[in-house]
Amino acid sequence: MMSDSSRRIRMRAAGLLTGTALLAATAACGSGAADSTGGSAGGRPEVTAALYPLQWLAERVGGGDVAVVGLTEPGVEPHDLELTPAQVAGLEKTSLVAYVKGVQPAVDEAVEQHAADRGFDAATLVTTLAAGEGHAEEGHGEEGHAEEGHAEEGHGDEHGHEVSYDPHLWLDPSRFATVATRLGEKLAAADPAHAAGYRERAAKTAADLTALDGELTRGLANCASRSIVTGHEAFGYLADRYRLQQVGISVDPDAEPSPARLAEVAEVAKREKVTTIFTETLVSPKVAEVLAQEVGATTAVLDPIESRPAEGDYLSAMRRNLATLKTALSCS
Repeated sequence: MMSDSSRRIRMRAAGLLTGTALLAATAACGSGAADSTGGSAGGRPEVTAALYPLQWLAERVGGGDVAVVGLTEPGVEPHDLELTPAQVAGLEKTSLVAYVKGVQPAVDEAVEQHAADRGFDAATLVTTLAAGEGHAEEGHGEEGHAEEGHAEEGHGDEHGHEVSYDPHLWLDPSRFATVATRLGEKLAAADPAHAAGYRERAAKTAADLTALDGELTRGLANCASRSIVTGHEAFGYLADRYRLQQVGISVDPDAEPSPARLAEVAEVAKREKVTTIFTETLVSPKVAEVLAQEVGATTAVLDPIESRPAEGDYLSAMRRNLATLKTALSCS
């Protein structure tokens, strides 16, 4: 029988999804210099970015030579994004669509139908991790997405398209640096007149990401604990890169975990003497708060950076995550 607490969580989640749908319906304008119907602004190529990390990357690498349009408005949970007719029409005219297959089913379908020859799937450029894992057991490269993996815990959609890897690759700056470099090459090939600028900015962005990777490596090298209990399993790349052990309450941020899963996570948290249960932006913290009370821990926000931060940008959000982790894990 569902508890009163579970009913309240489900009702709040339904309200959140309703609000998200209303926000997404107003998101036709994107957030770049071009309008939402695609094309170009002032003769510049247009890059459409499906979610914030790729929008940040496109703006850094493209500079003033491209017009960047973001499909996901700030504060909107990107997994739940539904595209407006104007946004879909824009994909038919845009020069490049930067996305990560598996994060946003609506975007995956729209790219497949309207921009298959202009898609830039960042997940094809790096070694990916199996969904729900902290180890690079199953990956894929240029030739396409891995067919093997933990399909039962993958990211799928209502059309039955199953993705068996964790799509949150931007949480590893070293992987994201590879994406930056490849985006620079892609834009240089598409717009040879500005090729030098794209390559120069891509190299600078990759260098900044490499420096960030070094900060995280040093900051998380010596910690009293290496286990992170998270609201959902979005931090596999961060855990894999910096030798942490992710224990996610659920795979799907919108799904309520089973009592058995909560009991399992609570047991791990007690055994590992976890002092902090991590919540995240855009997702209700209620389940994590209940778990924290049960195991005698506090809560703190660990940002998966799926949406534009309230302050700063991708780099500053990752540095805030580092500071949060260092405190929670007692790193020296």
